[in-house]
Amino acid sequence: MNKPLKAIDVSKSRGKTRREALAVGATVAGGALLVGCSPHLMGDVLSLGAKTDFGPFGPFLKFSPDGWVTVMSKHIEFGQGNHAGLAALAAEELDADWAKVRVAFAPAIAKVYANGLMGVQGTGGSSAISNSWTQLRTAGAAARAMFVQAAAKTWNVPAAEITVQNGVLTHAKSGKTSGFAPLIAEAGKITPPQKPVLKDPKTFTLIGTDRVRRKDSQSKSDGTARYTQDVHLPNMLTAMVAHPTRFGAKVASFDDKAARATPGVVDVFQIPTGVAVVAETTYAARQGRDALKVNWDESKAEKRGSDQIQSWYADLAAGKGQAGDLKWQAFQSAGDAAKAAGGTAALETTYDFPYLAHATMEPLNCVAIVDGNSAKLIHGSQIPTMDQLNTAKIVGTLPGAVQVETLYAGGSFGRRANFQSDYVAECVHVAKHVGKGRPVKLIWTREDDMAGGYYRPLIHHAVRVTVDQDGYPATWRHRIVSQSIMKGSPMGGGKLDETAVEGAKGSPYLKATPVVDAQLMLPDVGVPVLWWRSVGATHTAFVMEHTIDQLAKKAGKDPVDYRRALYTKAGANRHLAVLNLAAEKAGWTTPAPAGWTRGVAVHESFGSVVAQVAEVKLVNGQPKVGRVVTAIDCGTAISPDQIAAQMEGGTCYGLSGAMFGKITLKDGQVEQHNFDSYRVLRHSEAPSVETYIVPSANPPSGVGEPGTPVIGPAVANALLAMGQAPTTSLPLVKT
Repeated sequence: MNKPLKAIDVSKSRGKTRREALAVGATVAGGALLVGCSPHLMGDVLSLGAKTDFGPFGPFLKFSPDGWVTVMSKHIEFGQGNHAGLAALAAEELDADWAKVRVAFAPAIAKVYANGLMGVQGTGGSSAISNSWTQLRTAGAAARAMFVQAAAKTWNVPAAEITVQNGVLTHAKSGKTSGFAPLIAEAGKITPPQKPVLKDPKTFTLIGTDRVRRKDSQSKSDGTARYTQDVHLPNMLTAMVAHPTRFGAKVASFDDKAARATPGVVDVFQIPTGVAVVAETTYAARQGRDALKVNWDESKAEKRGSDQIQSWYADLAAGKGQAGDLKWQAFQSAGDAAKAAGGTAALETTYDFPYLAHATMEPLNCVAIVDGNSAKLIHGSQIPTMDQLNTAKIVGTLPGAVQVETLYAGGSFGRRANFQSDYVAECVHVAKHVGKGRPVKLIWTREDDMAGGYYRPLIHHAVRVTVDQDGYPATWRHRIVSQSIMKGSPMGGGKLDETAVEGAKGSPYLKATPVVDAQLMLPDVGVPVLWWRSVGATHTAFVMEHTIDQLAKKAGKDPVDYRRALYTKAGANRHLAVLNLAAEKAGWTTPAPAGWTRGVAVHESFGSVVAQVAEVKLVNGQPKVGRVVTAIDCGTAISPDQIAAQMEGGTCYGLSGAMFGKITLKDGQVEQHNFDSYRVLRHSEAPSVETYIVPSANPPSGVGEPGTPVIGPAVANALLAMGQAPTTSLPLVKT
């Protein structure tokens, strides 16, 4: 039975934006009807060399003679479950039979499949659903209109008298009915509407119901879902690369005699990032690499330890460190900023956050086939356009001519989306050397990935707050020191790195504070950094929420009531709504179970606002998290079941990082290499997560990441409430 779009208790039911130009057309090709939209003019350049002639219908929907409707997804599925939601957008407007709707990965063509948020084809920023909201609904509505017109012409009846429900077109007066399949050819002759009428959300019968569940559960359960490791092509070779142990080091020389003598090894050669060993099997490649002797030139390598970097950051924030050419950048100010350094501080504290690994279950891998200047990639590509651009530079071809076959991936959390396409570029270099169109599968072990860079940056915050006579912030001085994720990237632009301050910048707490002086410094460090699930919110949420609880405690006020007052002052109605819902469902005003203490946190990221109440107790001196009550405002809820899944997964991922996550360097070398030294949350430590969705008629916003940053401060605030000292550094569990 469908669940209506109202206040949704999912816990009980679970078993820069760019102008878009719409181009909808129709064709019959290979027995399939294609429907869709072409989103970006910029994609013309990025897609040079690509075959973009989809005919008048476009690329987003395929109708097969066997009755199936296939939605072509421009977004990768790596565990987040977006395919069901994306399919539902088109299926709702099409009035398709949901049981006969499936999803396929779209080819890499930025001109057609660009992400509206990024301008390139890629998945990230929790944007898959939100940037497809209008696009896929329009594709579905246009197709529906074409089929109605086709049926009207075939039956010689008025189109206005035809209805569509569950994939069946019906003319009640004549009693005639038809599925989509028999009308494919005739529908292909219809001129599509340029602006098809979209449904009033009040009339949705699929979106927002518990019918919208994952389409890939069966294949991922029975092993038929295809991942990169499942790719076995004729005559394929396997490659592994020996990387330096310090970032920035280069190959000086190497001895490959023992490696070449290893049975199964085919070749050994240098590539820009190290020394590649190519073999007939994975085992041979690994054994051959282990037998290599490489001398590294470390003259430009990063040799500092993470403790040294952290201390330097703290000195910079305090105005004591050697800043050189570094300058502070203001990211938010209000009133006379100079006053933020004066007066008697109610709270003056610092926070330190370590480097974090992405720790995906599937390490990095890629298959590349290079024959002259022809190239094809087969892997879980998170940003196909970047992979095309970087591959094109290596093999000397047009980016659109690089074919990308996207597969499922076993997680990313940001790791597969870097501007250098690091592991992909390595695979292409190896395949180019091998040449003659012989497939090469590049494999990184977990140790390669864990110690191979691209971490959530190490970050330092310094906060100083004075309060008014009622105990609310009067002045707020904030300093953030962090490496820039965006520096040197195509999206950097030399301006403020918004990823370093998001979640602090624009916070309702700062909006409610009369005097604000918030600044950012971005020092250069030789450790590769990248976005990590929820990006800047991974640290700003903790700082803002734990600071607020400390201020509430000093003011003698309940932390929920304290937030309510600030949200009211800032006009943060969405924050107030999720806070009230989470507090109500958690029973905030009633005593917690014996031995447990509650903590609360609220944060906005990727357009969604999440509130969590966590119940925590100490077991052998370490936090144990039991029940977590989550409320989220994510606009229109496409799939309540999947929203709950993302809140559960995001909570566990965020809790894992807050409790245990820490990458450390000693003399520039990473000390953690696998799950034995990089501790992650175990099944037995996972909390019970309840999810409640605030009803909304707004367009959908992000879901994949907003659940991650809130749990850490909620736990820290529970510890504070039970009398523990404030938390000034993560992880919570010290080793």
